[in-house]
Amino acid sequence: MTRYLSARDLDWSLLLIALALCGIGVLQIYSATLDSPYHSAWWRQILYVAGGLLLMWLVLAVDYHALLHYVPSYYIVSVVALVVTYVVGQTAFGSRRWIPLGGGLHLQVSEFVKLMIILLVARYLAEIKTETLEIREMTILSSLVLVPTLLVLKQPDLGTSLTYIAILMVGAFLAGLRRKYVVVIAVVTMLVLPVGWYFLKDFQRARLVSFLDPDRDPQGAGYQLIQSQIAVGAGGMFGKGVTKGTQTQLRFLPVSQKDFIFASLAEEHGFVGVVIVLSLFFVMIMRIVQNAQTAPDPVGMYICMGVASLLLFHVLVNVGMVAGLMPVTGIPLPFFSAGGSSIWSSFLALGLVNNVRLRRFVN
Repeated sequence: MTRYLSARDLDWSLLLIALALCGIGVLQIYSATLDSPYHSAWWRQILYVAGGLLLMWLVLAVDYHALLHYVPSYYIVSVVALVVTYVVGQTAFGSRRWIPLGGGLHLQVSEFVKLMIILLVARYLAEIKTETLEIREMTILSSLVLVPTLLVLKQPDLGTSLTYIAILMVGAFLAGLRRKYVVVIAVVTMLVLPVGWYFLKDFQRARLVSFLDPDRDPQGAGYQLIQSQIAVGAGGMFGKGVTKGTQTQLRFLPVSQKDFIFASLAEEHGFVGVVIVLSLFFVMIMRIVQNAQTAPDPVGMYICMGVASLLLFHVLVNVGMVAGLMPVTGIPLPFFSAGGSSIWSSFLALGLVNNVRLRRFVN
């Protein structure tokens, strides 16, 4: 007997955690933009969250197997959209990442390409149907992922391009990539890294240098990192309170409603607030992994783990960045940082996870 889809089969704990993070994020955006030209960002964020919930619901309506059927079309559209972004996109903060839509809205195509990468990797690895991933298959899949990666890197957007690589590598390990190939990839990567230095923009090189020694240019490349560490350290155990953070309110902390919102959170809510938010992210990722374990087929497992790896990479890099443990790469904190494209792509990713979950109840 066939069992029809039911709303009670959704992973409601996953959705409630996402909404809790969004709620804390809206509060922090309100505080970070108080008495600034960007003060409307907090209510815009609420509208973005509402739009994200709608997009998630739309994704649930289509079986993920049907979505996988159109992966080649998604791939072509993604590549074309990235090329269009590079040609006619709007430039801000030294990068050409956004396509203006009018009414103050801007679409960051690279955020949605992450979802295409997840579906691409899942479909390719599921179709191999072998216990180990050979170098030939790995080379083909890597080449497919490399095209959008290079286009995003050209914008330039190093942080987002690295998320594509993270999804690819997690998928490859799950598919049984042999240890000897892992060693070869590691060696090749170490050899290529010095060469990659010459392909970075000047501001990207400056960020890497400032990560190693931020005091070398405290008013320039090292400014963001120094101010972020001051904000994090100033929070103490319980923080200074909402709208009370000096680094945030006096505008010493740059883009405190976006890439450095976690530093603003640490200053105003302290160690306790940081632990609560990181715990929510931890439980969210573990719930996604649990959905991967109970997926009805391998391709569903790859989709869930692709989403888990994407969120984990974002959290580790963003938190590491504001704490001075990683270079500044301009990567948002999911469900938290201000911005429509990031919120929408994050809810679409949760939609894919719940899509897989719902289909395990259908016989």
